[in-house]
Amino acid sequence: MQTPTARMGELGHFSVNWSRTAPYRRYSVFVQPTDWLEAGFRYVSVENRLFGPSIAGDRDYLDKGIDAKLRLREESRYWPELAVGLRDGGGTTQFGAEYLVASKRWYDLDFTLGLGWGYLGNAADVDSPLGWLDHRFDNRPEDAGGDQGGEFALSQLFRGPMAIFGGVEYQTPWEPLVLQLEVEGNDYANEPLDNDQVQDSRINLGARFRLTDNIELRTGWQRGNTAMAGVSFSTNLAGLAQVKRDPPPRPLDAAPEQNWPAVASRLQANAGIRVREIRQQGDDLTVTGEPTTFRNLAKSEARAGRILEANADDSVETFRYRWQSRGMDLREDVHDRAAFTAAAASSERQHDHRYGLYAHASLDEPGGELLYQADPQRFSWQVGPAIEQNFGGPDGYLYRLSAHASAEYATDPNGWFSGSLTATLADNLDDYDYIANSDLPRVRTYIGDYLAEADVGIGNLQYTRTAQLGDDWYAMGYGGLLEMMYAGAGGELLFRPFNSPLALGADLNWVRQREFDQQFGLRDYDVWTGHLSAYLETGIEDVLAKLSVGRYLAGDIGTTLDLSREFDNGVRVGAWATFTDAGDKFGEGSFDKALYLSIPMDAFFVRSSRSRASIAWQPLTRDGGARLNRRYQLYDLTEERDLGRYWEDYDNSWD
Repeated sequence: MQTPTARMGELGHFSVNWSRTAPYRRYSVFVQPTDWLEAGFRYVSVENRLFGPSIAGDRDYLDKGIDAKLRLREESRYWPELAVGLRDGGGTTQFGAEYLVASKRWYDLDFTLGLGWGYLGNAADVDSPLGWLDHRFDNRPEDAGGDQGGEFALSQLFRGPMAIFGGVEYQTPWEPLVLQLEVEGNDYANEPLDNDQVQDSRINLGARFRLTDNIELRTGWQRGNTAMAGVSFSTNLAGLAQVKRDPPPRPLDAAPEQNWPAVASRLQANAGIRVREIRQQGDDLTVTGEPTTFRNLAKSEARAGRILEANADDSVETFRYRWQSRGMDLREDVHDRAAFTAAAASSERQHDHRYGLYAHASLDEPGGELLYQADPQRFSWQVGPAIEQNFGGPDGYLYRLSAHASAEYATDPNGWFSGSLTATLADNLDDYDYIANSDLPRVRTYIGDYLAEADVGIGNLQYTRTAQLGDDWYAMGYGGLLEMMYAGAGGELLFRPFNSPLALGADLNWVRQREFDQQFGLRDYDVWTGHLSAYLETGIEDVLAKLSVGRYLAGDIGTTLDLSREFDNGVRVGAWATFTDAGDKFGEGSFDKALYLSIPMDAFFVRSSRSRASIAWQPLTRDGGARLNRRYQLYDLTEERDLGRYWEDYDNSWD
């Protein structure tokens, strides 16, 4: 209810929560990216306090913050689960708190006991025990989150008086129902915004009822005088999966195709390879192409091998798959034909096939007899729904639901035109009113104008071209209407050694702000922006770290740190934070931050797909630390330079 426990969710646990205990309505999004870390955003709407007439009239005050909890020790037979955490970090810290908490289960009872500082310790049961180490811990500084919020309040951590909190949960014989009792560490006599509440009792009573596997209802009686109600939606991101009904692999003894164009078509339809070339040189048969369907290339190769076995002449001893992306060579996977055929015919021989399979990136110019070459010019399109949203500001939640159409025309393997149109279907943009104060150029805070002005807008219209400058060097240039708000031109360079945990990149862009109607008009503001970036596969919990240093859209200089983790099913969860030299000019928030998800579409559908959907939760739209939303990035385009889960998923590739 109001107090934390040491319990952690399952790896990949994700929840969206709402509750109301007058005068507070609380909204939160939490995710479990590792076994030992829980993190998320929390919003508190204060019903009896307003933003003020100069900001948002009669709208309720909204406080935003970051929460995190770190497990220090797992529960054992004799030891409790132990965790340390913070609330409302990186916000105004009006509800800021730190805690150390332990939980121990005994049959159907789960006991918790903790020590709280800040908002969780306002009852001040005892002085800070850390004062024995240094007198600075005796008192808790006020306004440590900064005048406008958003600073990490390091000077507050574990300082000031401390309170004891705890409780017990009882799992009733009726499995969906859990009963709760807790003792709070807050006495509600020092509430933010001079909003003190009457507390008749520090004991809260509550219940949780699991309505479905994903929805939980919550109710309670808090402060001895106030009812609480809430609802939570949860799922496991690491467990998102869908049984696939892809076309079955071709039989080894299938009739051969009539010609090599037919073979290429079959490779596209069954193995998910958009073939660029097929060549034979001596006893090697090489297929050059791009993956289109299966996220794991081992599955594409296992299916393609069956097709090639039925169509290659007897002199061929090796199948080679030269993988490309947008005309850039990434790697080559080599299969011994005899070992592959034996493994495909009997699962007992798959172990032997491993010794006839290897991957490398020392790619010479293709030679030999050209059996097939695709027309480099290609047109594709798609239509679907889209949603733009803006929340965390005084106008509340703003959205625009629209129809999104995109198209692409490839001029050659390395160059293509791309574009998208967005048409509004429904929105609540009549509520858009407040434009935040900003001492920086308004590079993002006109978001409401862009969403409200255009019923039909051009989201993107650009030409992009790639090049390979060496074995490990990739380049890309682009120009046009690059995103909703900016047009211009730029380029990117990436150094990415084969299967290396480290990659280095740089991008430089000149952009000019677009008119609000998202047509071809441009505004007066233009800027040079770009970054030097380092990408590191840390080897810790599959975490990818990206550090970027450079100039942002408002001309401020700073750093963005992005940490993300990809689960075995391809779902990626991450968070980033940007710190710049804007200082007090940054405005509310003081630094930019967001939590995001990237979910493979085949987690929801019965057909395999390499497409992804992304969503981000960003507490505020700010001008400081704003980045150009480039449609294509070389690190993503060259993902197959990394073997990734190629060998881990090898056994499943034969399905």
